[in-house]
Amino acid sequence: MNWKSWRAISLTALLAMSMVAGCGAGKTSEKDASNADRVGTAPKKKLTLWATGSDNVRTIFETLTKDFNTNSEYAGKFEVELQFMLSGTGTQTLTDMIIAAHQAGEKETSYDLVDLSGDDWSKLVSRIGEDAFVKLDQSQLPNASKITAKNAVGQECSLPYRGTTVVLAYDSAKVPEPPKTVGDLVAWMKKNPGRFAYNTPGTGGAGDSFARTSVYNTLPTEAIVSDDEKWVKEWDKGFAYLKDIHQYMYKSGGSVVYPNKNQGTLDLLNQGEIDMCPNWADMVLSQRAKGAIKDSIKIAQISPSFTGSLQSLVIPKFGSNNPGAYAFMNYILSKQAQTIMVKEMAAIPLIDSKEIDLKGYEDLANLDVSAFRIMSIGKLSTAFNERWDREIATIG
Repeated sequence: MNWKSWRAISLTALLAMSMVAGCGAGKTSEKDASNADRVGTAPKKKLTLWATGSDNVRTIFETLTKDFNTNSEYAGKFEVELQFMLSGTGTQTLTDMIIAAHQAGEKETSYDLVDLSGDDWSKLVSRIGEDAFVKLDQSQLPNASKITAKNAVGQECSLPYRGTTVVLAYDSAKVPEPPKTVGDLVAWMKKNPGRFAYNTPGTGGAGDSFARTSVYNTLPTEAIVSDDEKWVKEWDKGFAYLKDIHQYMYKSGGSVVYPNKNQGTLDLLNQGEIDMCPNWADMVLSQRAKGAIKDSIKIAQISPSFTGSLQSLVIPKFGSNNPGAYAFMNYILSKQAQTIMVKEMAAIPLIDSKEIDLKGYEDLANLDVSAFRIMSIGKLSTAFNERWDREIATIG
């Protein structure tokens, strides 16, 4: 099929389009200072951090929260508790829960600090508005001055702390020269039927990225950061493509199988059942460094690229420990925390990489967060996954 050529899109510009300005107009000092500024009271010690994602995300947050509680400058002052939801394991998502809490008028909840992707942010703002979140007081975030890639507008109420992107993971022992373009990838699939897989959209971001970029590669550039329902009518060409390549996907028992979760496809790649799949750069590199997958598994960028983004933290106005939330935000941008994320997760650091030892993770130096292609389609993501389930998963 004919693919539109994509120009390089800066992450800053995209986030400016996808995030809404304002983020809680008016002063933040009244609520943000919380009980730390009240005469005769001490700051609340416990804070709750909410996050969602794959198991590797859970693992890194467990490491970070432990380090924050025991080994940071805030140890003894605050204690963070992690509430983590594995993606694709329930009918209600974290964003659904936050929306429900806000719409119910709940106050002083445990939603002290929330980890969000750009797509999550778009969905939340479209449902409950940016005024539901605290406009960040930069004076309480001295480490924010170190960030090398910042949100253009969303920085008013969201703090980026790591970069992430989906790449093409492949077994270099089987594929010496990986495809460089989508056209090359399709040609490879046809020559090697059954040797490629992507996980079911909705069970992991890598599969989401592959399916969505396959469809959005056929649309105008602005569609990738819009939740306007007019684009739904333009999905037909992309879904026709997904139906066409279905026959070349991984098979088990004679039928095409779409694995569950990002780990599902990576396991197939490591076991030699497939030779190539889309997956998160950090997930592949971290498992390779730990010896969990073969050294021959490498990563490559493809054009048009899969999606990448900055992962960010936000403070809902209906939380109950803003001082603690600010403390964790500042901590996560420290050299200490950024190094942990590189070593434990192969996350793309958002402070100068020269400050961090990248030994074993040199691949990260070639991933430019300022040039990532991001997707933020908000509420349309649900409709997209439902259509995929209805039209692709049922082909057999």
